[in-house]
Amino acid sequence: MIRSALDDSSPIRLSVVSGSAHVTTHTWRANRLPTLLLLAALSAVGGSSARAQNTGRPAKSVLMVQLQQALNLNEHGDRQGATNSVLHILEQHPDFEPAIKLKGMLLEEAGRTSEAAAVYQEALKLAPNDADLLLELGKYKLNAGQKEEALKLLQHCVRILPGDGDAQYYLAQAYHLNGQNDLALRAIRLSLKAEPDNPSVWQKYGELLCINEDCDAGLKWLLKAQHADATLPRIDYDIALTDSKLMDLAGAAQYGARAVASQPNDVPALQLLATTDVKLAKWQEARDAFKRILTFKPDDVDSLLGLGHCELELKNYPAAADKLQLVLQVAPKQILAHYYLSRAFAGMGRTADAEHEAALHQLMMEQMTFVRSAESERSESAITAQASALLAAHREQAALQLYRNHFKSTAATLADAYVFIGKLYLILGNKEDGIRSLHHALEIQPTVRGAHTYQGILALKLGDLSGAENEFQAELANDPNYQTAIAEMGEVRYHQGRYSEAAEQLAKSRIMTPELLYMLCDSYFHTGKVSDADLTAETVAAYGRSNPEIMKDLIDLLLHNGQTDLAQRLSANLAGK
Repeated sequence: MIRSALDDSSPIRLSVVSGSAHVTTHTWRANRLPTLLLLAALSAVGGSSARAQNTGRPAKSVLMVQLQQALNLNEHGDRQGATNSVLHILEQHPDFEPAIKLKGMLLEEAGRTSEAAAVYQEALKLAPNDADLLLELGKYKLNAGQKEEALKLLQHCVRILPGDGDAQYYLAQAYHLNGQNDLALRAIRLSLKAEPDNPSVWQKYGELLCINEDCDAGLKWLLKAQHADATLPRIDYDIALTDSKLMDLAGAAQYGARAVASQPNDVPALQLLATTDVKLAKWQEARDAFKRILTFKPDDVDSLLGLGHCELELKNYPAAADKLQLVLQVAPKQILAHYYLSRAFAGMGRTADAEHEAALHQLMMEQMTFVRSAESERSESAITAQASALLAAHREQAALQLYRNHFKSTAATLADAYVFIGKLYLILGNKEDGIRSLHHALEIQPTVRGAHTYQGILALKLGDLSGAENEFQAELANDPNYQTAIAEMGEVRYHQGRYSEAAEQLAKSRIMTPELLYMLCDSYFHTGKVSDADLTAETVAAYGRSNPEIMKDLIDLLLHNGQTDLAQRLSANLAGK
C-alpha cells in the first residue's frame, strides 16, 4: 500500500545550470522518503514499549496508525490534511524523527524546498547517520549551489549505503562541480552498476565521459539514453554539445535545434545553436539565435559580438558597426570586435576609421600574444592568499614549503620560492624581510628570475631611479627578454625624461598595465608620435576602465595634447559603461 504512493508517474527532475554542467535528478523516481517512513517509524518505536511509560510516547501501534493515516491522506491528494496530521503528531512528540521527515517531504512536495531542507536538517540532528536524510539534504545543497556542503553530505551517505544508485548519482555531480572529475566518473559508474536500466544514469554517464575527454564513448551513452527516453530533460542539448566537441557540426546543429524547439527559452541551448550556425556560416540562422538570446540577456557581450559578426557577414555594415561599437563600450577588451569593426567600416567606405581599428586590433593582439609573467606561467595566484597569511603569521618556512609542494612537479627551484616569498613580503609592506628573501634567492641562484626586478620596483617606489636602473639592468643581463624588467626599465626612462627610450622599452615589453601604458602614451606625445599615442590611449582606456584615477589622467593628457575628439569619445564611452 505504501509502495503505491511512491510509484508516481510524474517525473521529478530539477535542473540548475552551474558552469558547464546541470544538476539533475532521476526521471524515474520521486521522493523516496515515503517508502521508508514506516520502516523508520518501526525502528524508532520498535522495542520501545518498555520506555513508553517513561517517555510518554504511546505504544508503537498508535504512532504507526497516525503516521500511516497522514501518508494515506497525502496519497489521496489531501496534502493539507496530511500536514495537519503530522503537525499533531509533532505537537505531542516533537522528537519523533519519521514524522519530522514526513513534514519535510510534504513541504518539498508543496514547492517549499528551503523550508523542507531546514526540517530535514532538524531531523538529521536526531539521526545523523540516516542515509535518506543525508541524501535529501545533499540534493538540496547541490541544487542550491552549495557544492562543498553537498559533497560532505553525499560522501557520508555513500559510506553508509555504498551501493545506493541515487546516492552515487548525486555524488558524481557533486564531485564534478568540485572539479574532481575522476571521482565523478567513478561514482557514476557505481550508480550505473546499481541501476543498469536507468536512462537518467546513462545520460549523466555520457555527460561525464565527455567531460573526461572520452566524447566518443560519451556520445554512445547519450544516444542510448535518448533512444530509451526522448523526454529526458536536456538530452538533446547534451548530445548537441558532445557533437560540437567532436566537430560534428551537422549533428550539433540538428540536436541543438531540437533542444531549442523543446525549450525555446533555454539560453545555453540557444548559445550552442548560434555558435554552431556561425561555424557552418549559416549567418541568418545564427543572427536570429543571437537576437533571441539578447531578449533574455540584453548585455551579453558574446551574443552582441556574435550578432555584430553576423550582420557583417550579411553585409549589413551599419547594423554591424552599431553592434560592435556597443560591444566595445560594454567590454573594451574585446579585441576581436576591433577586427570586425574595421571590416564593417571598410564596407561602409570609411577607410580612415577602418585603418584605425585594424591598427588598434593589431596592437592589442601583440600585447595579448607576447605579455607573460612569472605568476601566470607558474600559477602562483592559487597559493598567494594562503602564503601571505602564513607570512603575516610569521610562518615563513611553512610558506616556503607551500610553494615547493605546489610546484613540486615543475622546474621551480628553492631560489624561485624565495623570490615569491620576497615579493609577498614587499606587498605586505615588510621591506626588510622582502629584501632579505630576495638577496637569499640570489645567493642560492644568481640568475633566478625576478629577484633583481622586485628590488628595482621597490627602489622605484622609494624614488631611487639609479638603484632601480641598476637592478633592472642586472635582471636583463640574466634574461634580456624578461618583459617585466623591460617594462620597468621603460618606467625608469620615463621618469628620467628620456621619452624616446621610454617609448621603445615600454612598447617592446608589450605591457598591459594601464599605468605603464599611460607612460607609453605620454612618451609618444613627447616624441611627436601622435598617431601611436592615440592608439595607446585607447588601450589604456580598454585595460584601465575600472580605474577612475588613471582614466582622469588619460583624459587630461589627451586634452593637454589637443586630442579633444578622442578625449570626448573615451569620456562618453566611460559614462555609458
